[in-house]
Amino acid sequence: MKMLCRIVLLFLSLSLPTIAFAETHKDATIHKIEQALKGSVRTEADKQRDSRRKPLETLTFFGLKEDMRVLELFPGGGWYTKILGSVLKEKGELHLAMGLNFMDETVKIWGQGHLRYVSDDNHIWQRSRMHKFIRFYDKIEFGLTDLDMVLTFRNMHNMTPQSRMLLNHEVFKSLKPGGIYGVIDHTRRHMEPYAVERWRRVDPVRIIKEALDAGFELEAWSDLHARAEDGLIYDSVHPSIDKFSDRFTLKFRKPVE
Repeated sequence: MKMLCRIVLLFLSLSLPTIAFAETHKDATIHKIEQALKGSVRTEADKQRDSRRKPLETLTFFGLKEDMRVLELFPGGGWYTKILGSVLKEKGELHLAMGLNFMDETVKIWGQGHLRYVSDDNHIWQRSRMHKFIRFYDKIEFGLTDLDMVLTFRNMHNMTPQSRMLLNHEVFKSLKPGGIYGVIDHTRRHMEPYAVERWRRVDPVRIIKEALDAGFELEAWSDLHARAEDGLIYDSVHPSIDKFSDRFTLKFRKPVE
């Protein structure tokens, strides 16, 4: 019995450093995300949204790694850009495309030297007849190849189906085989027609079909951003849901050839 105990203790003494080393490397990106969430570039208003947007869980679900080449579409004010830019600054790359004129000037100044921009000249759009905020694109080109990941947060509802088709094909072309395409947006009821009072929503089944048509595989979905209290009746900014809508979270992958 004593001999058996010695063997077990010896095994544990040899194994623990290896296990600790593996855990350190496995959690390197998670640590970077946690540090980014505390970053000085983030405002108090940014941080107050963390409990609802769950950035750590979301980026972990998509499989973000600190050494990836990532493209964020429609960065808006830069809420996710501040996090992604911090995580990827040292070992990876963060490219930004589409709607860059809406970016906060503070984020642009902070990102000098490590944020990379795709010229808006590569994207030609006009206002749709459907609604003044929904964009119809005639051309979408990024000029990027072998990306590890493309992410877009709550933006697909801003585009017509034809425009999303162009976008999906360009994303597919820009990703390397095995690359990830992550999509989050406000949920619309399946098969429900367009309505102005709910225009900031899109049917997740439609989004899945459009991505599959472009050649992607649906790898996973998450209920991270599901919210039963949202009856999907009103627009995502309606006071009755406190701007806290039910959102679908989809992870697509470009097939490995």
